[in-house]
Amino acid sequence: MSSEIDKAQKAKDRRNNIIVIVLSVVLVAVLVLFFMERRDHKVMVNEVKAEKDSIQFELTQIATSYDSLKTENDTINEALFVAQAKVKDLLLEVEQTKKVSYSKISDYQKQVTTLRGIMRDFVVQIDSLNARNEQLMAENREVKQQYKEVEQQNLQLSKEKENLQQNLKRAAMLETRELNAEALNNRSKETKFAKRAEKIRIYFVLGKNATAKRGPKNIYARIMRPDQLLMVKSENDVFQFEDLKIQYSAMREVVYEGKDLPVAIFWDNTNEAELMPGEYIINLFADGNEIGQTTLEIK
Repeated sequence: MSSEIDKAQKAKDRRNNIIVIVLSVVLVAVLVLFFMERRDHKVMVNEVKAEKDSIQFELTQIATSYDSLKTENDTINEALFVAQAKVKDLLLEVEQTKKVSYSKISDYQKQVTTLRGIMRDFVVQIDSLNARNEQLMAENREVKQQYKEVEQQNLQLSKEKENLQQNLKRAAMLETRELNAEALNNRSKETKFAKRAEKIRIYFVLGKNATAKRGPKNIYARIMRPDQLLMVKSENDVFQFEDLKIQYSAMREVVYEGKDLPVAIFWDNTNEAELMPGEYIINLFADGNEIGQTTLEIK
């Protein structure tokens, strides 16, 4: 009887030991699974956090890139403002989200990819506009340079034309030679004495000139007395010289045909006060130009 009880007790002890061993193995397995799951969860959390940080970094870079995009196109500037606002809104959402899942991370990544593509499109548009603007500015500078060159050429041509006109005017100007003046007495003989002088004769030859205008011409003489007063018959005896009308002492109309033409102009002192002794200065004018000068000395 005692032997059977011992056998039963031993069998019970073996069963209990087996149960304890099995439970121990199960506990160990559960603990292993728990720590493995905890490790995997931690790895997943770190990965999600790293992805979130990467997304925040990319969004920050995109926002900074938008700040550097410059254009004078109002339509593009308005679109830039809207796109940049979307980037900042998404960045704020990502920063404020505490619990992020893989699906949420995937959604954020898709949005980042879209926003990056939009920014690239803006870069291409702005680069294209800037390149076009540079080309237009270069063309504008070229046109301005060409205009400046044309303006300078026109100025040069105007100067050359003016010089040519002046040369033609000088070439067409009448010239005198053998110019002299003498006082004549009442017998039309030369005299050196003022009290005997009744006339002053001015003699000269209009020189040959192929470019001078032909036809009737008025030759004006101005006789300045020794006291620097102009000898005149009437205050209405005037002619045009440059921008002024000036008085003349005597005038002679001639017909000039481009060949040598002897001319004599007389100042009649009859019924005038006696000529004073001294040096008289005589200037000749024609076609608005001074064409000669001489002096007359009488005692």
